[in-house]
Amino acid sequence: MSATKPASLGFIEAQQLDSRSLRQAIRACQYTGHTAGLAPGMLQANVVILPEDEALDFMRFCQRNPQACPLVGVSDTGRVGIDTLAQNLDLRSDVPGYNVYRHGELVAQHKDISALWREDLVTFALGCSFTFEQALMRAGVDLYHVKHNTTVPMFRTELACREAGKYGGNMVVSMRGIDAEALDTVRNICEKYPHAHGAPVHWGSPEAIGIHDLNNPDWGDAIVLEPGQIPVFWACGVTSQNALDRARPSLCISHTPGHMLVTDVPEDRLPPFLEQS
Repeated sequence: MSATKPASLGFIEAQQLDSRSLRQAIRACQYTGHTAGLAPGMLQANVVILPEDEALDFMRFCQRNPQACPLVGVSDTGRVGIDTLAQNLDLRSDVPGYNVYRHGELVAQHKDISALWREDLVTFALGCSFTFEQALMRAGVDLYHVKHNTTVPMFRTELACREAGKYGGNMVVSMRGIDAEALDTVRNICEKYPHAHGAPVHWGSPEAIGIHDLNNPDWGDAIVLEPGQIPVFWACGVTSQNALDRARPSLCISHTPGHMLVTDVPEDRLPPFLEQS
């Protein structure tokens, strides 16, 4: 007798779930989509998983580039959870999508990485800009990618990061269309979230930071700028992917862009990892 396939959840259904229920649905492969707009009020995080012998320099890279790669949690070697982010967390299955890289090359994508898990792996959780989006929407800021159920556009830039060992490269940014008259409000809200990239790093002319085609993002989906809107750019955790592309570790597992780890840490509170540091 074959096992019954779990019923899938759509985005609208997933919006009704709290953070723990959402992770349970993800673990059961009932929900495999992006996480923008889900579990409102909770911190979301990028995920990078590396062998222990590659991990120290990567941690240094994050510490030297805190706006692009704000560390909010680090696992013990071999552990599949980070208790300061959520109880009963399983990093092998609680992210909607994983990219697997070997020596810098994308070799596979999975919904569950249990078969790949090793006792020498260390997991890094990096704050995500999805965290402050709920605050923006509560302030009346319209976000195209949430409204249209797409993945936020992300672009490589010419903004250099500080190096750490073999990790380095340029910053990646996420972009949102913001009404020009709301820019100060947006900046004031976002600067309260340093653990989720903080205030924008640039707005207005994308060419000034090396972006030449807003309709062709490096990751995610293009958005439509409405009349009166300007492109606004935030440091993005996918910056870590640029650094990993350069370092080419023997193994790296990350979240699929836009498919984040949803934690039980309230969005307006510093994660315990930072409170204790």
